[in-house]
Amino acid sequence: MKPAPIRYAAPETLEEALELMNQNGRAARVLSGGQSLIPALNFRSLQADLLVDINRLAELDYIDQTPSGGLRIGGMVRQRRLEFDPRVERLAPLMHQAVPYIAHPAIRNRGTLGGSLAYADPAAEQPAVHLALGSRLQAASVRGNRWIAVEDFFHGFSSTALEPDEILVEVETPRMPEGCGWGFAEAARRHGDRVMMGVAAMVSLGQDGRCRWARLAYMNAGDTPILARKAGELLVGNPLSDPAMQAAAMTASQEEIDPPGDIDTPPAYQRFLAHQLTLRALAQAAERASMRQAAP
Repeated sequence: MKPAPIRYAAPETLEEALELMNQNGRAARVLSGGQSLIPALNFRSLQADLLVDINRLAELDYIDQTPSGGLRIGGMVRQRRLEFDPRVERLAPLMHQAVPYIAHPAIRNRGTLGGSLAYADPAAEQPAVHLALGSRLQAASVRGNRWIAVEDFFHGFSSTALEPDEILVEVETPRMPEGCGWGFAEAARRHGDRVMMGVAAMVSLGQDGRCRWARLAYMNAGDTPILARKAGELLVGNPLSDPAMQAAAMTASQEEIDPPGDIDTPPAYQRFLAHQLTLRALAQAAERASMRQAAP
């Protein structure tokens, strides 16, 4: 199939892009990498009267360290750059671990961080990664800029907290404290295929070896990426032993996710995968956290 007729604009500045969004509202779609949007338009699962192509906005292509030790990442940063940037590897290693799982190199060469988050595919890696990280997202419009906590950003498939006239311009990750570990695991039929189930994990250990906090985020586990709060709370105050991890995995896979299933992957199998992948991701996180043990 081919898309319905669409007008096209390629603004040279962010101000021009925001003015186009202000004028067209819900009739406009932002085109960054286009690796998900263009196929959706071709299949007419999404529609737009105007494409606002922001690929010329070099001002949104940056990676900077924040004063607190986190990262500021522009919305137009390509996935491939995130894969190899040493600051991402050092300051947001969970993202560094997850990016190579995203599709294939040709897709990562074009796809952007902002585009992945704004498209809000619940089976995509970046939404779950940033839920686990606890990032915040900056939206811009002619009315000004505002920050959105990642927990409040995803509303459904291709539905977010962005207003019709807003563009996602920046993602900020928090500083990763001492004693913090990360883990990532996903299952797909082949590398690059749509994820059947995936887990991103962040944990922090105190000097006594007990968990201080934990965040578990799931891919393709519902209409949005899901943060398993109860499972994370079960880990707090306990050593990251096998019984504790088993309890968290059971709670997340049986109580907190709502996997959609498909013709080849029934929900029961997705729950099984969630349980097994949670154990794998938590084992990675626990090992890394113990190597970065926090001071009392």
